[in-house]
Amino acid sequence: MKENKWIRLLAYVTGLVNQELLLQNEYLAAENGILRTHLPTRLRLCDPERSTLAEIGKRLGRKALTQVACVAKPDTILAWYRRLIAQKFDGSKHRRYPGRPRIEPKLEALIVQMAKESRLRLRPNCGSASQPRL
Repeated sequence: MKENKWIRLLAYVTGLVNQELLLQNEYLAAENGILRTHLPTRLRLCDPERSTLAEIGKRLGRKALTQVACVAKPDTILAWYRRLIAQKFDGSKHRRYPGRPRIEPKLEALIVQMAKESRLRLRPNCGSASQPRL
């Protein structure tokens, strides 16, 4: 009998929280509709805004997006998500870039120090080391 009371109390509290969230969502949807009427016909979104909407839209799903999405069509938002995932796994982080690999700063400092100590001078025309001056 006591267990039944706790279950009822828990259901009542979660119902209140759920009701409050539904009211908040309804308010935000109405507010967005009002604000949208004051904006120009087409919004220009930057890439971070698109990726944010795409991630949330994927979690919502196509059905919920048809009811909520006003900035773009649900198909467009899901296409943004597919493009985001394709960029994430295109292998660009593991790609080698052209050119000679850089040397460590310690090694570079050592080479410069050795060149200063041996007093070698470079010829301005050909770039090779000349005879050391004594």
